[in-house]
Amino acid sequence: MDARHKLIDLAAFLDRVDRAPGENDFRMDALREAVKHLEANEKHRAAKVLMTFSDPTNVPIQTATTKAACGAWPGNTQG
Repeated sequence: MDARHKLIDLAAFLDRVDRAPGENDFRMDALREAVKHLEANEKHRAAKVLMTFSDPTNVPIQTATTKAACGAWPGNTQG
């Protein structure tokens, strides 16, 4: 039941995004890429989904551009 609830919640979110004006940004691109890992019959799906949203670099940036996380790494839209 918990997985069903989460899936319905995600579907409702995507419906709201589809109704909103404007273009998709990098966060929606990352979300759609992450969903591909759920559909694939592969191991370690949770880790792959997490890495889709994560910054894989190991060199720190000089200064932060914002005060908070933005939900996905802007450079990771290829999976």
